[in-house]
Formats: sequence, structure tokens, C-alpha cells
Amino acid sequence: MRAFLISRRLALLGWLALLLPGCIDPYMPDVISGPSSYLVVEGFINAKGVTNITLTRTQAVAAKAAVPAETRAAVYIEQEGGANRYLLREGAVRGTYQSDLLALTAGARYRLYLKTLAGAEYASEFVPAKITPPIDTLLWEAAGSGLTVYVNSHDDTNTSQYYRWEYDETWEYTSAYAPSLEYAGGRIRPITIPYPSVCWRSARTTSIDISKTTGLSRDVVYKFPVRKLSPSSDRLQRRYSILVQQSALTRTEYEYWELLKKNTESIGTLFDPQPSQLTGNVRCLTNPSELALGYVGVHSREVKRLFVDRNDLPRTWITTTGYEGCFPPDTAKIGFLDLYFGRGLLLPISEAYDERGRFAGYLASTPDCIDCRKRGTAIKPSFWP
Repeated sequence: MRAFLISRRLALLGWLALLLPGCIDPYMPDVISGPSSYLVVEGFINAKGVTNITLTRTQAVAAKAAVPAETRAAVYIEQEGGANRYLLREGAVRGTYQSDLLALTAGARYRLYLKTLAGAEYASEFVPAKITPPIDTLLWEAAGSGLTVYVNSHDDTNTSQYYRWEYDETWEYTSAYAPSLEYAGGRIRPITIPYPSVCWRSARTTSIDISKTTGLSRDVVYKFPVRKLSPSSDRLQRRYSILVQQSALTRTEYEYWELLKKNTESIGTLFDPQPSQLTGNVRCLTNPSELALGYVGVHSREVKRLFVDRNDLPRTWITTTGYEGCFPPDTAKIGFLDLYFGRGLLLPISEAYDERGRFAGYLASTPDCIDCRKRGTAIKPSFWP
């Protein structure tokens, strides 16, 4: 009898589990699904170089279309007092604007001004131009937890104090297989144009890396950990490179990035700080009540690159390749070659033989496992050794 009751209760719970999802309606707050489209300004005014600014528009969370670009805008860098004005021209990528090579006056105040095609005017606050000190050294260390890239810098004038780092990383890799055969004209033949043996892949920083030296007697950055990689990272398979970019910020810009970091990286537990409203220093001049997003700082940027070779890392480190799912290869049997290879879903690798040494068909795999260009490029970067 007890077993019968338990069985009935389990059956009832099963029916409830099936019915409950049908009673749940998705909730989309008006603030998220509303039609408002606010201007987003990305980039900074480069005090010693070319300025690149990207203009886009916000859209509802549920929107599936690409982020809309703000095109055909009139964009300028303006010096306070009207002394100088520099034009930014829209480039080949919609919504991106670029200046000529500029050398702004350190300490002078500048802002970004723009007027959209619809006639709305926006401007960032005037900000004093800061000259970023050079990166003294960029070094890496290998420990049990993995590889860490450190940056060292200093400013003898003690005027930098607030720092931000970004990086671009590139790594070399090979595909899982190097085929000796190809399928063409309904038959298997020796490959005529081999697939690339080496490819390269790149990635841009997604974290916010900032630090300040205001609590120190000297304006010195010592071994700031700008990048960490695990011992098994696929980036360390052959050769890895990182280009670190250093910027000296004003205190206000530093606080903007600090708040953005808290809002995006520290909201995982009850003890993390709660998200705060974040807009930046861009304002709509024609409609002060309209929201605009982004912070436009004014500073130069210093860069430094380093390389890490696999042979210089501990031999005990076993790196992943990203191709672990490619093994073992498939076997394409004779008589079904067009079925296997006709649509290009599989590519031949080499001849296959059974346990008695008799010809049995062809080893095969997907293009993603054979052609390394599916994950990167076979064009060697200009800076690669």
C-alpha cells in the first residue's frame, strides 16, 4: 500500500512538472523592451595620434537585429575657447569616425562634439589632455596556476596616477589533420592544393583593467597582472603574443571605469555591490533630458608587445588545442563516397585499412577539423617573427 501511495505521488509530481512551464509567461519590463534609442559613444580623444570614435544606438534586449550604427554624423574634436577644431571623417565601417594624426597640447581641455543627420547635437565635457608615460617593461611568469603577463611603468612627474590597460592577443595554432587526399569530380585523388599548416587567431580584451597609485609615495606601477592564462590554454599551443596598451586617465574617467567594472564584473553574489546608474560625460545639447551613453577621455596611449614560445613553458603543461572533439576521425566506406563527400560536410584525410591490413575506405573529418582557416586566418601577421 505504501509503495502504491509513493507511486501515485511521483506520478502527480511528474504531471505538475509538465504543466508548470505552460503557466509561465516571460516578463519583459518596459524599461528593457521600450522603444527608446539612445546614442552610445565609444572611444577616446588621442592626444598623440589618430582618434577613432564609434557611434551606435541602443536597442531593446529582445531585439535580434544588429546594433544600429549612427551614420553620416558631423563629428569634431574641439579645444576649449575655440582655439582649434579637428574633423573626424566616417570610415568604411558604418558609424566609425577617424581623425588625422594629431598632437594635442598637454593640459589643454578638449571635447568631442557631434551633430547627427537628424539634427541632434551632442558633446562630451571638456577634459584636460594627459600624456601617458611609456610602459617600462612587459614580462611574463609561469607558475603552477598558469602564465601571468605583468606590466611595469612609472611617471617621475607624479601626474599620471590613474591607469587603464587594454590588450590584443594573437596566437598560432594548427588544425587537427593534414589531409593527403581530396574529393573532386566524384573520385578521391592526391590533394593538389594543401590546406594551410599554420593559422593565427586574435582576440580583444573584454575585461576592465585599471589601477591607481594615489596611495603610494611615487607614481610607480609594479607588476600589475594584465593577463592570466591557465596551463591548459589553447593560446599557448605554439606561440602566443600580447600587445598591451596603457592609458593615463583623469580621476573622473578612472571613477567611470571603476564603476563600470563593478557593474559588469562584481554582481554575482549578495555581497557584491549593487549595479549603479552609469551614463558618462556625453550630453545631448538640443534636448538635455535625453540620455546619452559613453565617456570620452583625452589622453595619449603607449603600447608594448611580447611573445611567449611553447618551448619556454614548463613541459608538464598540457595545452588544449580546441580540436579535442575531432578525434577519432570518421571512416568513409567504399561505395558511399558521394554520400560522404558530395556535400562537403566531410573531407577525406587518408586511406583506411582494417585490422587485417585490407583497404577499407578513407579516414575523414569535418572541414572545421581540417581547415584551420575556419577558426582564424592563414595570413601571417606582419609583426609575427
